[in-house]
Amino acid sequence: MRGPRRIVCLVEEPTEVLYALGEQDRIVGISGFTVRPPQARREKPKVSAFTSAKIERILELRPDLAIGFSDLQADIAAQLVRAGVEVWISNHRSVAGILDYVRRLGALVGAAARAEAYADALERGVAAVAEAASRFPVRPRVYFEEWDEPRISGIQWVAELVRIAGGDDLFPELAAEPLARARILADDTELLRRDPQIVFGSWCGKRFRPEQVAARPGWAGTSAVREGQLFEIKSPIILQPGPAALTDGLTALHRHIARWVRARGFSG
Repeated sequence: MRGPRRIVCLVEEPTEVLYALGEQDRIVGISGFTVRPPQARREKPKVSAFTSAKIERILELRPDLAIGFSDLQADIAAQLVRAGVEVWISNHRSVAGILDYVRRLGALVGAAARAEAYADALERGVAAVAEAASRFPVRPRVYFEEWDEPRISGIQWVAELVRIAGGDDLFPELAAEPLARARILADDTELLRRDPQIVFGSWCGKRFRPEQVAARPGWAGTSAVREGQLFEIKSPIILQPGPAALTDGLTALHRHIARWVRARGFSG
């Protein structure tokens, strides 16, 4: 077996990728938020949340690599590094970055060819949705909400997937901001002015409540609320920068956007 033999996955996406590559036997610990694939929750001990981890439990598992994501796991990473554990914190924020992540992780565990084939298949799936959406004669204005109080708009890969699915992201200038605090809307004034035609909510671990969104001051006049176009996209399939976003997440976005297009008398 080449590469690290005992891997702790501090987030879900490396777990999903390693299972897809047939390398799940390397995984000795996972994030408690992991839901993909379902068998991982049954087979692997849960040793972390997102911003916290059971450091002593992780060390008991004797990992030779821990894999995490983003600056939000910097403190966890620092503790593990000080304890002598090698750590890889990825920081990809785009669709292209997700595909590259799959390839890099595969190469790390000696499964470069399988990872390349898997990434290619994911890329073909994304391209197929993009091709279908390119035939839409109209494109809705889409607001993706990552959190409700304060309002946080969608991160880069989400905004890219909205565009691939056939919509126009309402805040493209904010999507490029990697940190959530830079995507906070000061108030609803500009959002209401831009008038979203579809609202997607994925409130990062809690249920999206369209009735609460519709009841916000001033929102009754938006196209999305008037036409009942408020939908939840479950966070595990869209807010993880891994395969789920490129498959189930993108499919869900495209399905709702295609229905919006058909409701206007266009096929698609």
